[in-house]
Amino acid sequence: MRTTTSSIQPARRRFTVSALGLAGLLLAGCSAPALAQENLVSLEVFDRDADQLLPVYAKDQRQYVAGRPGARYALRLRNLTGGRVLAVLSVDGINVISGQTAGWAQTGYVLAPYESYDIRGWRKSDAEVAAFQFAAITQSYAAQTGRPGHVGVIGVAAFREKAVPPPVIESPPLLRSDAEARDRAAPAPSAAPMAGATAMQEKSAPRQEAAAKLGTAHGERETSYTSHTRFERASSRPQSVVQLEYDSLDRLVAAGIVPSRWAQIRPSRPRPFPVSDNGYVPDPPSR
Repeated sequence: MRTTTSSIQPARRRFTVSALGLAGLLLAGCSAPALAQENLVSLEVFDRDADQLLPVYAKDQRQYVAGRPGARYALRLRNLTGGRVLAVLSVDGINVISGQTAGWAQTGYVLAPYESYDIRGWRKSDAEVAAFQFAAITQSYAAQTGRPGHVGVIGVAAFREKAVPPPVIESPPLLRSDAEARDRAAPAPSAAPMAGATAMQEKSAPRQEAAAKLGTAHGERETSYTSHTRFERASSRPQSVVQLEYDSLDRLVAAGIVPSRWAQIRPSRPRPFPVSDNGYVPDPPSR
């Protein structure tokens, strides 16, 4: 996916972006509270192998999720607004579409009003991605490309679309009396917001164990189609920046981010018959 930038002012750059639906960024030294003025998008991490969203743990105004080594995951983005939004997405400090060290002026995904979309991997073409997969830091795409400094963080920088001015309607020359009457008329209403975009997605799966810090590997290729659209940002700075950090559950417990009493609550698919007990319903504990 390539970004086409015109030669006009930076705040008026036009970008050719995927009409799919999402992608984010994180800049070193920039925290979400310092930049985000409004919530344009929400960000969740979906464990594809366990088929469930990962719970979010908060500490010291930072948010964390616990990944399972070897598990494939998707980034679930949702447009919270009634207009199109551009989401520039990064994983481990790398743009998930272009593979560049992330910056918010880069390419991203365009989400239609209130659209939700799962981003499943590093984009390889208009038809394929390499799956996001939790892995030891040495196996992460960032480390393998010589950029391990921001492993363990996911970010989304979201931009509103620049409003389209109403069309100019040519009118014949006016006499003085006509001009005076026009000056008293009410101004015309502004143009309605533009429409949105759509998305498609796919599947896959592996596993393993690890105690090292987690990163995101460049997993197996999967089918994931995208198209291109044009989007003009309302400003050169994002209106919303969302940041999530991640690591293994054991490391988050050891760091005091996840309470130790929750350490045994591992993300897994619920089972209808956990112990295959053939007995009858016991009485509840006496009080």
